[in-house]
Amino acid sequence: MWFDRLTMSGRTRLAIVLAAILAGPGLALAQEAAPPLQENPRAVRYDDVERGFFVGFNAGYLTFLDTPTQEPESFPYAGESGGRSGGLLLAAELGRDLTSRVSAALFVQGGNQRASPSYGAFSLYAAGGDLRFSFYGKKDRNDWERFFVYVHARAGYARTFPKGLFGTSDVVAQGGLGSEYFTRLRHFSIGLSADYVRALKAKASGLTLYSTVRYTF
Repeated sequence: MWFDRLTMSGRTRLAIVLAAILAGPGLALAQEAAPPLQENPRAVRYDDVERGFFVGFNAGYLTFLDTPTQEPESFPYAGESGGRSGGLLLAAELGRDLTSRVSAALFVQGGNQRASPSYGAFSLYAAGGDLRFSFYGKKDRNDWERFFVYVHARAGYARTFPKGLFGTSDVVAQGGLGSEYFTRLRHFSIGLSADYVRALKAKASGLTLYSTVRYTF
């Protein structure tokens, strides 16, 4: 027979080909029947946008449109007013996101103001509370809301130095419009805010523009 006429090597090659033909359908069925991989329920999942407790830092410029002299008798060269003032404003916050759109925080802030040469410079420090509401949010391509526009208001007890120039103690209220972007670097967000400022006892109004950085735990 033709099978008997095959050499040993020919028989070996024929056996390999037949084995592959017969095993092919079985392998295909085995591959189709393989069960899908199950997600590990214990696997740690991370949010691209973190919410919770946070610390924040602000840095910017504050200007008062008028700087009345509280005690002219103690500062005779200052006159009734030093006119417009300006200077650096720094602040720190500690707060919590109540929802994805609402947050509350405690803040401390301070800075130096320089008015006219005859009036000189003074320091203003305040501490109090801040409430924020984000009324607009924009999603990225992964369906995460990363960019927000918000309104906020803050008020606090303030002290000024030297005493009696711009004031001694006061209540500072401010509020305005801001934006915040949650970066791809998890936990961090950056933003920009512009506020109207009012020193109630001194009856002085001002404006501030500052940048914000937050770290959410």
